[in-house]
Amino acid sequence: MAASTLRFGAHATREVGMDFANLIREMPSVDRSRAKIGVFTDPNVAKLQVMEIVEESLLREGLDFVVFDKVSVEPTDKSWGSAVDFARSSHLTHFLAVGGGSSMDTAKAANLLANYPESDMFDFINAPIGKGLPITKKLSPLIAIPTTAGTGSETTGTAILDIPSLRFKTGIASRALKPTLGIVDLNNTATCPKEVSIAAGLDVLFHSLESWTAVPYHERTPRPTNPILRPAYQGSNPISDIFSRWALETTIKYLPRIARDPFGDVEARSQMLLAASTAGIGFGNAGVHMCHAFSYPISSLNKGRPKETQYHHPSYNPEIPLIPHGVAVSLTAPAVFNFTAPSSPERHREALRVFLGKDRVHEADATKDSDLGSKLGEEIQKFLDLVEVPRGLSKVGYSSGDIASLVEGCLPQRRVLDLAPVLAKDDKAEEREQLAHIVEKSLNW
Repeated sequence: MAASTLRFGAHATREVGMDFANLIREMPSVDRSRAKIGVFTDPNVAKLQVMEIVEESLLREGLDFVVFDKVSVEPTDKSWGSAVDFARSSHLTHFLAVGGGSSMDTAKAANLLANYPESDMFDFINAPIGKGLPITKKLSPLIAIPTTAGTGSETTGTAILDIPSLRFKTGIASRALKPTLGIVDLNNTATCPKEVSIAAGLDVLFHSLESWTAVPYHERTPRPTNPILRPAYQGSNPISDIFSRWALETTIKYLPRIARDPFGDVEARSQMLLAASTAGIGFGNAGVHMCHAFSYPISSLNKGRPKETQYHHPSYNPEIPLIPHGVAVSLTAPAVFNFTAPSSPERHREALRVFLGKDRVHEADATKDSDLGSKLGEEIQKFLDLVEVPRGLSKVGYSSGDIASLVEGCLPQRRVLDLAPVLAKDDKAEEREQLAHIVEKSLNW
């Protein structure tokens, strides 16, 4: 079980300068006069008050720092490359990420490759897309300050990127990547737009539900020859279950409140921040499966389509075609959990209980095992309607003619697909048919 140290509370960001000063003192190999912090953020967050607070805190401690404010929303191999070049040329000793998952994941990649100056990112990107080499060095200290309640990247050893030339997303997963400290400060989501908060919250929802229903840890095979080769994602397990279930219940309760009152409902914003980090601890050790595997080609293929068919999500940059990650994850969810229900009826029944709420638990208890998948799928649909998610892949521009492309983009995602229950992983033809069936069912719901 691995997770970052977390500090949760309003105004905790003000302490980041002291945190770095403490980290520098703990590194006798780094003289304070030579310590240099790289701050990674995106152009929008760079203009927000959180960055003023961060810079003031670092200056107050007399720390040397440089800012990389060119992180891309939905990072690519090219944008990662720019961040890596910056980190290497700046000779950084410490790293700070301020922003959403894109900034945190970019900082993780920059930290990794600054410490492996002779390596290429594809040396570490998950197989079969990259070599998936183990990270054997201890990386530089990294502090992460999230400004959205979504990815939980402040707690995990995962970093995700888009590779446009391959037309899908992938990533690097290793416990070595996890931040030294995550600072989870309610004030940093105070101005987050409604649509961004909802998309981020959907990621929390399915981090929780996918990790709860993943292949059990004791069924993972083959056993690695050395513990360092053991994947970060181990399958559902008793410890992750505690975090995943709590985050699922919390998200179902509070995300609709964010949709109704994104700025005024402070309790809902606070609880969603906590749920994001809690889900991160859960899925960061258990893993996710098919919703996330499908989300990578769903997001990536949209960018390469003819302009007239590209989807642009409300409140995001209208010049950039974008299906936000949390939305992309949601689009196949009703069909996915209908499909996975036979693998673990009681786990899916418990998920159904959470969606129905305490007053309707009896409905879940009375549902036959054979009906659990369809019933859970229906309740997921109702929840997604509450938070105004497009009703299926067709609503974001996909059609039956795209099924094969979406399946082809999903198949290389073995890091997560191998955690999917029921899937016929040893019969590639049947696996393709199963995935195609899920995409077809996800076109409209």
